[in-house]
Amino acid sequence: AGKHMVSKVPREAKVLERPTEGSCPEPGKGDRGLPGFQISEGLFSLTFLLTPSYGYRGRDSRSNLFVLRSGEVVYFIACVVVLYRPGGGPGGSGGGGQRHYLGHTDCVRCLAVHPDGVRVASGQTAGVDKDGKPLQPVVHIWDSEKLHKLQEIGLGVFERGVGALAFSVSDQGSFLCVVDDSNEHMLSVWDWNRGAKLVEIKSTNDSVLAVGFNPRDSSCIVTSGKSHVHFWNWSPGGGAQGNGGLTRKQGVFGKYKKPKFVPCFVFLPDGDILTGDSEGTILTWGRSPPDSRTPGRGGTFGIIAQTRAHEGSIFALCLLRDGTVLSGGGRDRRLVQWGPGLTALQEAEIPEQFGAVRAIAEGLGSELLVGTTKNALLRGDLTQGFSPVIQGHTDELWGLCTHPSLNRFLTCGHDRQLCLWDGESHALAWSLDLKETGLCADFHPSGKVVAVGLNTGRWLVLDTETREIVSDVTDGNEQLSVVRYSPDGMYLAIGSHDNMIYIYSVSSDGAKCNRFGRCVGHSSFITHLDWSKDGSFIMSNSGDYEILYWDVAGGCKLLRNRYESRDREWATYTCVLGFHVYGVWPDGSDGTDINSLCRSHNERVVAVADDFCKVHLFLYPCARAKAPSRKYGGHGSHVTSVRFTHDDSHLISLGGKDASIFQWRMLGGGGTPSRGVGDASGPTSVAPSPSQDQEPSPPTSLHSVPSPGRAGALGPPQHCTEPQAEPSSPAPLPDPAAERGQ
Repeated sequence: AGKHMVSKVPREAKVLERPTEGSCPEPGKGDRGLPGFQISEGLFSLTFLLTPSYGYRGRDSRSNLFVLRSGEVVYFIACVVVLYRPGGGPGGSGGGGQRHYLGHTDCVRCLAVHPDGVRVASGQTAGVDKDGKPLQPVVHIWDSEKLHKLQEIGLGVFERGVGALAFSVSDQGSFLCVVDDSNEHMLSVWDWNRGAKLVEIKSTNDSVLAVGFNPRDSSCIVTSGKSHVHFWNWSPGGGAQGNGGLTRKQGVFGKYKKPKFVPCFVFLPDGDILTGDSEGTILTWGRSPPDSRTPGRGGTFGIIAQTRAHEGSIFALCLLRDGTVLSGGGRDRRLVQWGPGLTALQEAEIPEQFGAVRAIAEGLGSELLVGTTKNALLRGDLTQGFSPVIQGHTDELWGLCTHPSLNRFLTCGHDRQLCLWDGESHALAWSLDLKETGLCADFHPSGKVVAVGLNTGRWLVLDTETREIVSDVTDGNEQLSVVRYSPDGMYLAIGSHDNMIYIYSVSSDGAKCNRFGRCVGHSSFITHLDWSKDGSFIMSNSGDYEILYWDVAGGCKLLRNRYESRDREWATYTCVLGFHVYGVWPDGSDGTDINSLCRSHNERVVAVADDFCKVHLFLYPCARAKAPSRKYGGHGSHVTSVRFTHDDSHLISLGGKDASIFQWRMLGGGGTPSRGVGDASGPTSVAPSPSQDQEPSPPTSLHSVPSPGRAGALGPPQHCTEPQAEPSSPAPLPDPAAERGQ
């Protein structure tokens, strides 16, 4: 990219394209040793380590909840497979905590656990790289104790994604069955130890939702999905090439109503199979008489019983250790335990706030783990009921702010939920239904109230303790993209998509607001803004890449000479355009590649959220082209926001479409908490250590639909497929050792 034009109109601060060094006001020599910003690269021994993740992908995925031999619960969110240790809560004082498998490069869609309870298979969806080239899905088989990848299969074989997985049982888990998401839903059987595909066949053009080996006979495989149950006989060593053959027999519903979907099934100890369907019925499939002479073998099954179990779909069936079966309902949210002859023994109902039952896993003793369609993970039993241990949002996230004095943060998004999270216990403190989409938020410096901007031009101020709305104001009818209190708490600035910044004077610790004025002069929607340390001036960015400066105390006046602001100190730095941060932009950027930026409170580093699923860490100030950075993955969608906690000990990042929330712990060069960034104690994950590779430049344009979170801006790519942690600079950097959390 060449030099970017400066507007010829009288407003000298207007920048029409992404700024470079020549188009931004360069600070004077007295600012942090400028010019040149010669800062020791030794400071860049800082790095991030993913500690807890918030959320569980239950809204649109299955086969996503299991209990390992260690007692850990395994599930996934975005590109991360989480191993959660039950205790007083994830990361809480009762012994709970998380570890993470970070080997995937795109969203994980399904899991399977080996019969040994240690090895895990996880399948990811297809993705695209930064140049828009498709990257193929793959299955990882990995050791859950060491978090070490053992095998990778299917690269170049699967299409679109991996929809379902299952290990064989009767032969000590030697084989893995995979169903992909192609039009034909190809079913393949693998000798996963050798990474060899033994057989592959077209399954059906209808959706396949579940697959499983008969635990008594690995030659029998069952699949179910849209309007079908298929019974497969597999002959190892047969087939045209000697690698085995698959033959299919379709389940016949006969006099029974054919359901639209059969989402789940389970094998009983006597060899029968139970299926749960969209009609709320459990069908019992038994072997026909010729097969009954060979217990556990054969592939001819027919319906022998029908049981009305739920109102609405049955999403999950689970065989318990005592031989009883649990079914989980959709519409009725009921968990029902069934005894011999499918006699109902007891039941419980999941509270409506958590949604329908998505998955069930049996824990220690009588404990049950239940995943729900509203992305919650519940723990309990049928007698005492269930309580949440993991909760999350269910739709795209944009709003994020951190508490000014506590390790707490607040999020909001398209699910219309406003959530306050405790960064110490890693749990939800409270949530509130906004009734409208929340896009931005900011705490008052006192921490007593929080301002939340909505997509209708309306903004609220809420008491953080009582959740009571103390102010309800509407400015225009366009969505609000940023709300920001001045550092002294005397003013509140609201940036709108109507191109204006509304200024309010604030009193009573933020509880009372009165219109002070408007900043009028931007020619596109407001994207970011920051206050000066003295609370008198604002720096703002807009959708057409303007950088404007405003004298608020002087009457919301536009400062036409931008060089007057070159040495001004800013209380926060979240504007993505400016001289101090122009080095975060890679070559070829089209101006929409960076969604969020945040400078640490100690002004040492800058975190950046990009449109390619990555979080970057730069030194601050970052005022030279191709500045060195470290890059971290885990999100499976565009990263919409990043914020440091009040003591810089952690960074919070939000995923867009994947609705994920990650909390990153700041570490020093030796994998220890960095001085001056707070305590970093607590459970951690095993994260890949950054390597020294060159980052390719992103495309100059993204061919995608406009993102609802940034009207007028190009939207994110659907999938991202880069390594989890790597630097994005040719400059040599220290390589901190990977930390191994327990």
